[in-house]
Amino acid sequence: MTLLEERVKHLFGVGIENKIAAADSLSAKIAQAGERLVACLLNERKILLCGNGGSAANALHFSAAMLNHLDVDRPPLPAMALSTDLSFLTAIIHDGHQDQVFARQIQAFGQEGDVLLVLSTTGNTDNLLQAINAANEKGMDTIVLNGRDGGLIANHLGPEDLELRVPGDTAARIREMHLFILHCFCDLIDLSLFGQGT
Repeated sequence: MTLLEERVKHLFGVGIENKIAAADSLSAKIAQAGERLVACLLNERKILLCGNGGSAANALHFSAAMLNHLDVDRPPLPAMALSTDLSFLTAIIHDGHQDQVFARQIQAFGQEGDVLLVLSTTGNTDNLLQAINAANEKGMDTIVLNGRDGGLIANHLGPEDLELRVPGDTAARIREMHLFILHCFCDLIDLSLFGQGT
């Protein structure tokens, strides 16, 4: 076996260990967050998502699964990743208001009863903190998929906000778990709304 093959086997092992470690600590919170997402959709509200970098990619993946489908063929469900409007993103960055990139969209599109789903590997990004504040002002529920020690976000959540903090210190492993959790949400929504899980 080559050195690279050994490394790949090691990474498989780390991924499996992370899922096993998270199963006990996060299963109940994943189910609770799934219930909130289902309630949001049953009340004809929408899910808004935000994250930076790889977390934005995970948010896009989830919104695509809601608008189209993941495994269960069903009607589209209202979810919107807030990192997709390039004209707006470049305009607000040009104006020097990067910290408001998600908050302004929430102020425009968010409504009471909507859910803000925040993805962060560190919990220390100001534009995500501002998004959470904007969601709270709108009366939205907030669910945070977080990592490491929770960062600043963990200390700024309201009593009704949910934080699902993934154990681990590397961004790649945290994002992998976030993607797994998002897939769990897809399954719970499909099972709850359409009676079909994967």
